[in-house]
Amino acid sequence: MRIPFFKKKSKKQQYTVAFYNVENLFDPRRNSKILDSDYTPNGVKKWTLERYQRKLRKLAKTMVNIGDDGHPYPPAILGLAEAENNQVLKDLVDTDPLYDLGYGFVHFDSPDERGIDTALIYRKKFFNVLHAEPLALLVDNAGGIRDTTRDILYIKGEFNNELMHIFINHWPSRREGDVATAYKRIAAAEEIIARMEIIKQTEQDPNVIVMGDFNDDPSSESVQVLKNKGGLFNPMESLHIPNSQGTSIYNMKWNLFDQILISSSFFNYGKGTHSFDNAGIYNHKSLMEKKGKFKGTPYRTFVSHKYMGGYSDHFPVYAMFTFNT
Repeated sequence: MRIPFFKKKSKKQQYTVAFYNVENLFDPRRNSKILDSDYTPNGVKKWTLERYQRKLRKLAKTMVNIGDDGHPYPPAILGLAEAENNQVLKDLVDTDPLYDLGYGFVHFDSPDERGIDTALIYRKKFFNVLHAEPLALLVDNAGGIRDTTRDILYIKGEFNNELMHIFINHWPSRREGDVATAYKRIAAAEEIIARMEIIKQTEQDPNVIVMGDFNDDPSSESVQVLKNKGGLFNPMESLHIPNSQGTSIYNMKWNLFDQILISSSFFNYGKGTHSFDNAGIYNHKSLMEKKGKFKGTPYRTFVSHKYMGGYSDHFPVYAMFTFNT
């Protein structure tokens, strides 16, 4: 089942932009610089090469299908969260059926102590990277100690020759409580707005896409900052129904932490531009638990230390764009 936001009947040169939290995509090799020992063959999760390759195949098969019904291409732009390093991204884009589609990737190691980073994979046929950099999120914990959280990945590029600015996020978690940690996620929103202001100094009405796992719902203050101060439109707002619909579930309550926000510039129809068409949650039945208490929820790779063999604890989200010719 795919949940549309709204959809036009005409689909001319339609392209998918998507985001997916891939739940701890680690390779099985030990890296002494990060806390990845659980994801090794001798670690508590018994993360073997076979399990790793099985996950890559599942993710690759899912990624090519993300989008609304009848979309003509696999995603042209796909943001990721919880990718360990360059090697897992290379292994992913080299896995069938992604291998023949000409995907490139962008990744920087972040300060995250577990080594789970944001990344971009993109079809080189449609998207050209001009510049990429990590934006450090400098926030402290309550005790004044720096929170070594993920950077925000910023990419400037050309999407079918139209200039775009993309921000890929995995904001600080709610582990110490949503209210107690809200200031960190608000700081992340402010960091993006500050960069947008710099962009506007040289570009009038720039094309901006902000996507990620925000660890906040569309109604949360941090995401509202992006909407109200940043002037971004959030097509995901109507998709969140706590009792029945979202991208991840906690204590039997649905969250929609995974979102894609866009600038108002995507509501034009000029020649050579992209226009927003629709957005949704890609919750295909293959990505769901099939039975029991958690039927219909994301089919996870692990529940605690128990191997389930699934995909992720999040459903992907997507936004569809039409290229105007």
